[in-house]
Amino acid sequence: MSTQFQLLRERRFRPLFFTQFLGAFNDNVFKTALVTLVAFRAGQLTDADPRTLVTLLPGLFILPFFLFSATSGQLADKLDKSRIARAVKLFEIAVMALAAWGFLAGSLWQLVTALFLMGLHSTVFGPVKYGYLPQHLATDELIGGNGLIEMGTFVAILLGEVLGAWLATMPQGAIATSATVVGVAVLGWWASRGIPVTPPVDPGLRVGANFAAETWRNLRFARGNRVVWLSLVGISWFWFYGATLLAQFPVYAKDVLGGDESVFILLLTIFSVGIGAGSLLCERLSGRRVEIGLVPFGTIGLTLFGVDLYFASGSQAAGAGAHFTQFLREPAHWRLLADLALLGVFGGFYIVPLYALIQTRSEKTHQSRVIAANNILNAAFMVVSALASMLLFAAGLSIPQLFLATALANAAVGASIYAIVPEFTQRFVAWVSRRPASMPERYDDAR
Repeated sequence: MSTQFQLLRERRFRPLFFTQFLGAFNDNVFKTALVTLVAFRAGQLTDADPRTLVTLLPGLFILPFFLFSATSGQLADKLDKSRIARAVKLFEIAVMALAAWGFLAGSLWQLVTALFLMGLHSTVFGPVKYGYLPQHLATDELIGGNGLIEMGTFVAILLGEVLGAWLATMPQGAIATSATVVGVAVLGWWASRGIPVTPPVDPGLRVGANFAAETWRNLRFARGNRVVWLSLVGISWFWFYGATLLAQFPVYAKDVLGGDESVFILLLTIFSVGIGAGSLLCERLSGRRVEIGLVPFGTIGLTLFGVDLYFASGSQAAGAGAHFTQFLREPAHWRLLADLALLGVFGGFYIVPLYALIQTRSEKTHQSRVIAANNILNAAFMVVSALASMLLFAAGLSIPQLFLATALANAAVGASIYAIVPEFTQRFVAWVSRRPASMPERYDDAR
């Protein structure tokens, strides 16, 4: 059995994995239930335009990443990460109690407040999660550990979205959703109790009160290491790419493919499972080392299968409101699903080594703050993704053409990064040649 699955048996990894899994799952149960409720039953909550609310709610969840990521990174470097994790999980229970009140009372304000606070919960936990791994895992375990975390995160997102949408449409949806989100929060706190003590890496650090200044300081520090900085940009670009695809899946399934909600869920499932599979395969393909040669390989796949998704989207639609079983009867649609699955797989190849690279190349005393800088960039890139999509649609592009433009942009972004830091390309050539041992662990001009 591979090392990454053995980690699930060990206390140094298992509690963190399930704490993260349950947190991501609960985030998405709550967010999806709220968005579904607003989209289909807005009259029960408010007189505001539901289309406007559905657009604004995801931004409200992302806002804390801009405001508090820098401070969260400082706290994770200064304090015991296990204590922060348990405090965050207790906070989640309180937030989900507020959300339950909102669901049961049909009050939008409680729900919106809870959404912002869950964004804060995720903001604080992010640097803890990725900063914890290099303190408890050996270098040859980082690829496997990060692969499991990424797989668990995307599976949790998928399951949370499906369950959240289903709970929101049940006859007694308010009660069922409230019980679920509070119950999962309690389970997350229980899992966090098993996280072992993780000594602070910089106990003398002074936490700055000016979040804007600290945000700038974090980004400036991360820019000091060229390889780390470009890895952060690369990860954020992946979230741009993924956010562009995922945001369009509902309308793509309905208007382009002619399917109903079950086709949307099928697309989401295929893509998410693909990322999980690619993340798990990274350890085997990398030979249990931080093999950044996989990153250009991931870029190639993200471009090729993104381009082919455009051509596959020209297939005849299944028919207005077709169920996923009708959709699957059309052989041409299997090509489209294969493209989505392989986009996910190559996305896993791309993102997992980048996270491991950041963890091994960042200064030990600043690892969580570098992760916090990454969270800031991720949030910014996802906002830019939404704006770019709006501009391209205004220019007359269709959804398949948007996918094509994003895939081609992916090739340009990858080429730019690999031209600036040739180590990625050199390691890719060595990996393809089955000679990874001949390549140095560091590139001399990394800084």
